[in-house]
Amino acid sequence: MWTINDFPAYGMVSGWSTHGKLACPYCMENNKAFTLTNGGKASFFYCNRRFLSPNHRYRKNMKDFFVGRVEKDVAPSRLSGEELLDVVSEYGDIVFGLQSGKQKFSSFGLTHNWVKRSIFWELPYWKTNLLRHNLDVMHIEKNMFENIFNTVMDVKGKTKDNIKARLNVVLSCNRKNMELVCDGSRVAKPKASFVLEKNAQLLVYKWLKSLRFPDGHVSNISRLVNTEECRLYGMKSHNCHVFMQTLIPLAFRDLFPKGIWDALMEISHFLEIYAPAS
Repeated sequence: MWTINDFPAYGMVSGWSTHGKLACPYCMENNKAFTLTNGGKASFFYCNRRFLSPNHRYRKNMKDFFVGRVEKDVAPSRLSGEELLDVVSEYGDIVFGLQSGKQKFSSFGLTHNWVKRSIFWELPYWKTNLLRHNLDVMHIEKNMFENIFNTVMDVKGKTKDNIKARLNVVLSCNRKNMELVCDGSRVAKPKASFVLEKNAQLLVYKWLKSLRFPDGHVSNISRLVNTEECRLYGMKSHNCHVFMQTLIPLAFRDLFPKGIWDALMEISHFLEIYAPAS
């Protein structure tokens, strides 16, 4: 009927590479991703507003999103299964095996991200499926948990709020309070509103250490907490699943400003609706 996998495996089974600026298998070459000046990673920061309604107030907001840009484009149209089959059939076959070497279709990464024609297209009904590939929510929740938790808890080496991110903020956003401060030979990184103070971080870890759950609901998270080092170790996918849907609204409710907590609450609520716990 369809495949269920994480995003890297999506590229393997679909034939559309999920790396680089053309990673999105729906927008394909019609997205607005760009390469970050500092870090060199692909960013989809400017791709979301085109999916809003034409009269949405965020479309004309030139301050809180990409500085000086108004979004007038509409969401890109999605190709049907028949149209996708016509496109992928134009590319030749990739030779697999030890003797194949590195093979790429021309204009790869510029006008398309096709790396092969998936064997699933040989199924007679594949082109008529409305949904061919699904993303495993557990993998998504684990990635979201690690990015959010490591950032708000300012975990060294794992936070997304690093020096390169602050340098990119200067180029794309209107966040004066987030810009690096140079003091002679030293560079200081002002504390962000979404990062907890050390004493607040310790409160969260102590709270996690004291948690008890019903049998079979989740593993014993308290064993994964090190309050002396202020670290959380060995979180499995199901632990992250429970944390994202159940614990995030509780863990940070009284520690963050309302705007930050509301954003975390909306993420948790979204996952609870579209990825309910089994």
